[in-house]
This record gives sequence, structure tokens and C-alpha cells, in this order.
Amino acid sequence: MPIDPALVPFLPFPSLPENIDFPAWRAQEEANGEALVSQIAEPGPDVAEHRVETIPVEGGTIELGIFRPVSAGVLPLHMYVHGGGWVAGSGLSLSTAIIGRERAVGAQCVVITVNYRKAPEHQFPVPLQDCQAALEWAIQHAEQLGIDTNTITLGGGSAGANLAAALTLKLRDEHGPAIALQLLEVPALDLTLSLPSHSDPELGTKYALHRQDVDRLIPLYLGEDGDPTHPYASPLLADSLAGLPPAYIMSAEFDLLRDDGQAYADKLNEAAVPAQFSLQRGHIHPSPAFTKILPAARAWREEALDVLSAAHGGNLRLPLRSEAGTATSTW
Repeated sequence: MPIDPALVPFLPFPSLPENIDFPAWRAQEEANGEALVSQIAEPGPDVAEHRVETIPVEGGTIELGIFRPVSAGVLPLHMYVHGGGWVAGSGLSLSTAIIGRERAVGAQCVVITVNYRKAPEHQFPVPLQDCQAALEWAIQHAEQLGIDTNTITLGGGSAGANLAAALTLKLRDEHGPAIALQLLEVPALDLTLSLPSHSDPELGTKYALHRQDVDRLIPLYLGEDGDPTHPYASPLLADSLAGLPPAYIMSAEFDLLRDDGQAYADKLNEAAVPAQFSLQRGHIHPSPAFTKILPAARAWREEALDVLSAAHGGNLRLPLRSEAGTATSTW
């Protein structure tokens, strides 16, 4: 289907500036992002608790956003990892807080959003290690947080989906806690950029995620001599995906990263991991956030909440059928 007409006035999104003073640029991007989010996104429901917790990690500290839908009781845990090309965005931003509120209430869980340290100051694997530290902290403080450590889901968007998928691999390799579901949205899963959509000139220039920007972001994250084939950098390239958690993967039709989701779902299925790919027709890379102006973004949100709710209730059975997108892959 064609791109959703409501998105056309926003296109194409601007490319990254030529020279970036990262601290100053992040502050400006945060301010610009809050202004945009207030125009295009619904604010999210009220929660019983929203607070920020600072936790120690190797070499420093990070902040976590904590969202609780009800004042008492033990609930599943959902940890969400934000996007931003590994160099920008925040686990405490307005857009991330909206996701925290929506998922806490809509999927009846405690949500933790991770403000991991950013590249290029903190390159691979530091952001991944920060995410693991956040999960371990949550499990250690389960009683205080009122969470059920037997029901944990991970979610992420874009670069955050890359980190969430990589974390499931790391946890599997290290015999870490069991994860009930990985919910990956517009994920970056092959940093070698070898899939057909990565080389599509239209997808790489006309919409929201530009190939020239991705070519700059990957070495900022991995380092100039970093290895994009490392499985924790490119989960799609892992030798084996056996033993990973079930996955629900949502990609946008008009997105440079479109093929990552389908390829990962297929490879998970081949490894006997229940996984489903849902192609969101008419969408661009960031348009799930456009819930105030885009009915299809609200449908995307409801699809994600339905999957999380099923996982938290212990009754998720893949594949599902999606009315919002085109869901494919079976197990």
C-alpha cells in the first residue's frame, strides 16, 4: 500500500548534521523531540507510580524510568530499550515515558526504561552491558519493585531493538534469567547492511532513516575497527539462535531496516524458536509514535500491547494474525 498520507508532510526527515558536538546536539534533539512528540503523540495513561532510579554500572551510573500501573501486587516485568542510533535518545524522554505508561497500563506490568550510556563516548559493548545491568538490578530488587521474576519480557525500538535482541543472546550464552518474549520494533539486526532493503535507494533517501546516516552511526557505535559481524552487534548473524525467547517483530513498510525483521523471524523459526514477523503497511521508521494523528499508529500500539498482554498472561501462542499489519512466519 502507499505511504500513509498523514506522514507525507514530514518527509523526508532531515539527515544528521555534518559535524556533531554530541552533548550539545543531544540536548537540542531532546528539546526538538519533546516539541514534536507533544504534537503527534497521545500522552499516555496515568500510572500509580513513575519515578527515576539511578543504579551503579561498571564505570559509572545509569538512570532507569520505572512505571507501575497499580499501587500494590506482584506484576510481570517489561524492560524497554529506546532507539536513537546508539548515540541519541533517552530512557527518560517524553516519547519513552509515553511507551512506559502505555505498556504499564495496557499490558499490566511494571515497566523499566533504560537510559543506557551512548556512543561514541561509550561504544560497544557498553550500552549492551548497561541494559544487562539494568535487568539484573531489577531482578535483585524484585520484592521492592513488586515484580514477578518468572515473567519478564524485553522490548526495544530500532537501535534499542538491536540491544534487546543482543541481550537475549547474551543471557542465553551466560545462562541468565529466562525471557518470556522479545518484542522488537523496527529492529536493526544486521550491521553489515547486507539485506536488500539496506541497498534500496528509495528507502535510503526518501523517508526517515537515511543510508548515509546509518553508515555513520554504525562505526560510532562499534568503533572504527569494530566488528559488525559480532553476534551481539548483529544478532541476525549469530551462528545459532536456538534457545532464544519467542519473538514478535514489527517492521515498517517504508524503512531501510524493513528486511531485518523478516530475516530474523525466519532464522528464529529455522532454529525452532517461535517467532512472528508483522509488516506494518504504510509506515515509516518512527511512525509508531504518531498516535495522535495516525490511526495506523494506534493500531500498531494495540497490536504490541495485545502481544505483551498475552505473554504476561502466559497464553501467547505464535503465530497470531494481525489486522494492523501483515503477520507472517509460523513455527
